[in-house]
Amino acid sequence: MILDTIHSPADVKALNREQTEQLCAELRRFLVDQVSKTGGHLASNLGAVELTVALHRVFDTSSDRLVFDVGHQCYVHKALTGRQELFSTLRTFGGLSGFPKPYESGHDAFIAGHASNSVSVALGMARARTLLKKDYAVIALIGDGALTGGLAYEGLNNAGESGEPLIVILNDNGMSINPNVGAMSNHLSRLRTRPGYYHFKKWYRNALGNSEFGMKLYRFNHRIKTAVKKTLWPGSTLFEDMGFTYLGPVDGHNLDRLCHVLQWAKELNRPVVVHVNTIKGKGYAYAERDPGKFHGIAPFDPETGLVKKKELNSFSHVFGNALTEYARRDGRVCAITAAMEDGTGLHRFAETLPERFFDVGIAEGHAVSMAAGMAEQGLIPVFAVYSTFLQRSYDMLIHDVALSNLHVVLAVDRAGLVGADGETHHGSLDALFLPEIPNMTVLCPSNYTELRKMLERALFELKGPVAVRYPRGEEGAYRDDSGSAPIVCLRPGTDITLVSYGTLVNNVLEAAAELDRKGISAQVLKLNCIAPMEKDCLMRSVRATRRLLVLEDSFGAGCVGQRIAAMMAEEGWAPEKLILKNLGKTIAPQGTVEELQRSYGLDTRGIVESVLEECR
Repeated sequence: MILDTIHSPADVKALNREQTEQLCAELRRFLVDQVSKTGGHLASNLGAVELTVALHRVFDTSSDRLVFDVGHQCYVHKALTGRQELFSTLRTFGGLSGFPKPYESGHDAFIAGHASNSVSVALGMARARTLLKKDYAVIALIGDGALTGGLAYEGLNNAGESGEPLIVILNDNGMSINPNVGAMSNHLSRLRTRPGYYHFKKWYRNALGNSEFGMKLYRFNHRIKTAVKKTLWPGSTLFEDMGFTYLGPVDGHNLDRLCHVLQWAKELNRPVVVHVNTIKGKGYAYAERDPGKFHGIAPFDPETGLVKKKELNSFSHVFGNALTEYARRDGRVCAITAAMEDGTGLHRFAETLPERFFDVGIAEGHAVSMAAGMAEQGLIPVFAVYSTFLQRSYDMLIHDVALSNLHVVLAVDRAGLVGADGETHHGSLDALFLPEIPNMTVLCPSNYTELRKMLERALFELKGPVAVRYPRGEEGAYRDDSGSAPIVCLRPGTDITLVSYGTLVNNVLEAAAELDRKGISAQVLKLNCIAPMEKDCLMRSVRATRRLLVLEDSFGAGCVGQRIAAMMAEEGWAPEKLILKNLGKTIAPQGTVEELQRSYGLDTRGIVESVLEECR
C-alpha cells in the first residue's frame, strides 16, 4: 500500500507518476472505508482527491498557506499530512475534526466551517507576507457553491485589484458559473492547460524582454488575444475583469495536467484563478449517483451504500411537514433556504409548492433582506436556517427586518449544541443575540407538538419578526403540550427553582426527580418564550424557593440566566442562591450532544451535583 508509506507531503512529492495514480485510488478506498464507520463528508472529498494530491506535489503546506473554504473537503489533506491514524476518531469527542483546525497541525492554515471567506482570508495572508517580507505561496480553495455568497466577490474584487501573488482554485463540481461555448471553447481549454502551452508562453514573455519595444509588442499582442478570447471564450472574463489571470477549465481528475497548471499559476507571481472541474463522489458509484446524500452522511454499509442506522423523525422533518401544511392553508406563506433544502427539512415543501420555495444559495444575508422585501409587500416569508449560519445575517435582521417591524419568521434549526461538526456549527449564540433585536419574539419548543403549534402562532397570530428555535435531532421524553403561555410550571417544588427551555427541560425534569429522592424539592419552570421575557411567574417562584438554577447550552455572556438576574435586580431583589449552568466563555468542541452536555455539567448528573453543592 502506497498510502501506508505517506507520513508527510514530502512522501507525496517523492512518488513517481504510477505510484501517484495508485495513491489516488487508495485514498478513495480509504475515504469510503473510514467515513462508512464514523460518518462525515464523503462526496466532496472523493471529488477532490487528485486536486489535493496535486497541491501537495506543487506546494509545501508547512510554509505555503492553503486556505479551505467551508473546509469539509479537507479529509485527503489531513490524510497526507500525518493524520491517517486518527481517522478512526473522525468527528468524535477529543478526536480528529472534520474541518481544518490549526491546533491539529501546522499544515492547516486557518479554521474553516462557514462558506465564502477563503479569498478574503488568503488575501490577508498574502498582504502579511508582503509587509513582513516573507516568501511563501498563498492558495484559496473555494467550491462553486461558495461563490453564491457575496463575501466571495468582495474578496475576489479586492484580491484581483491588489496585484498580490495569490492563487484561487475554483473547485467546480456542480454549478457551471462559466458555461463552455461549443467545441472552440473546449479546444482552447485543452491548449491552455497543456504543459507545452505554458512553457511557450513563459519563453515568449522572456524573449520579448523588458525593452520598450518588447513591452509594446507584448501589450499589442495581449490586446488582440484578449479580444479574440472574449469572443470565443466569454466565461473567463468574469475573473480577468477583476484583475486575475484565468487558467482553465482543467480536468480535476487529470493529475499531470493539474500539477502543470498549478506550477504555472505559482510561477506567474500574480493573482490567478485556476478553474478545476471535478466530479462529486468520484470513484464510489453510490456517491456519484447521489452526491447530495453522501455530502454529509451517517455511518453506512460501503457495499450497499445504505445508512446503518434507520433515520428517525427529527425537528427538521416535523418543521418542513408542518410548514407545507400551513402554506397550503394560506397562499402568502413562502419558504426560503440558503442552500440547505434537505438539511432544514424543506424537501417536501419544494416538491409540493415549488413556486413559493426559494433557494438563494449560500447567501444568508441576502435571504433575510429578500424576506424583508417579501414581508413588506404582504407575504409571510419563512427563512429556515441553521443557527450558526444565521449569524451571518445579523445586520440585515436589524436594519431590514426589525427597524420596520416586518413579519418575517425565522425557523432557527440546529439551535444549541449540534455534535460532531464541532466549534463552527454549534448554535450557541442565537439565544443571546436574537432577544436583543428590537421587536423580536423568540419561541422555544421542546417537542414536535409544540414546534407545530409555535410555528402556527408565529405565522398567523404574532406580529413583527419571530424566531422559532429548535435543536438538531429528535425530541426527548417530555412530549406534553405546554400551551401558549410564555412560562409554564412543569413540576411544583419548594426548595429551588430550576429554569430552562427547549429540549434541555428533559434533563431538568430528570434532575428534579433525582433531587426529590435526595430530599430536595425542585420546582421546574419551562420558558416557551425567551423574548419578550415574562417576569411575574418567575418572580413568584424564585421568591418562594429563594434559590434559582438556569440551564442553557449557550455562551454565558448575555444568556437568558443573566437576563433573568438583571430583571430581578431591577425589581430590587435577588435570590439567595443563583446558579447559571451554560457554556461559559468556551467554544464547545465536537462530540455527541450527550458527551458535550456531560462535559459542561448540563446533563442530569451535573444539574443534581450543582444543586446539592449549593443547597445543602
